[in-house]
Amino acid sequence: MQEYWDLFIEWFKPETIIKYGGFALLLFVVFAETGLLIGFFLPGDSLLFTAGLLCARGDLDVDIYTVIGGLIVAGVIGNIFGYYFGRRAGPALFTKDDNLIFKKRYVEITHSFYSRHGGKTLIMGRFLPIIRTFAPILAGVIRIGFGKFMVYNIVGCTLWVLSLTLSAYVLGKQFPWIEDYLGTIVISLIIVTMIPIITTWRKERKLKKES
Repeated sequence: MQEYWDLFIEWFKPETIIKYGGFALLLFVVFAETGLLIGFFLPGDSLLFTAGLLCARGDLDVDIYTVIGGLIVAGVIGNIFGYYFGRRAGPALFTKDDNLIFKKRYVEITHSFYSRHGGKTLIMGRFLPIIRTFAPILAGVIRIGFGKFMVYNIVGCTLWVLSLTLSAYVLGKQFPWIEDYLGTIVISLIIVTMIPIITTWRKERKLKKES
């Protein structure tokens, strides 16, 4: 059993995804994480950072401009897909039963962010796992205007891609030895981005107990 689990973890490492799937799989994973209900477990932040580093050392068969442009387009289209899925699913998403993939608390956490930050959740949520997946879906459920949604969508995706992919590319060019610490960087990214999610989830649990 442990062997299968180790294999699963290995296949979902950012380096493995890019190494075996190339640029095409990289774009699909970004699209899936930002647009498909089942995409929340995919390694978005670490994948973008890894793509920048690998591009800096020439391990991707496209240049950095193509990588950045492609990632922005994939992320924007993914959010549009999620938005229209949310419009179609409607409020029923809030009453959907938990299963192996979907957990109602993911929607509750995202809704809590919307309550505090409004449409800016679509920008801030780009940098947060789970919320990155559910924010556009919830925007469709609560029927945020499509024009307003697209502004937040494009701005958020552009900032997300540039801050992670371009910064990694520049670091990789200036400090080639940084790739030796890629595993540590990826783990650090996961921990840092999960802190707001855990904090929000704990607040939601506390409010539920009090009510």
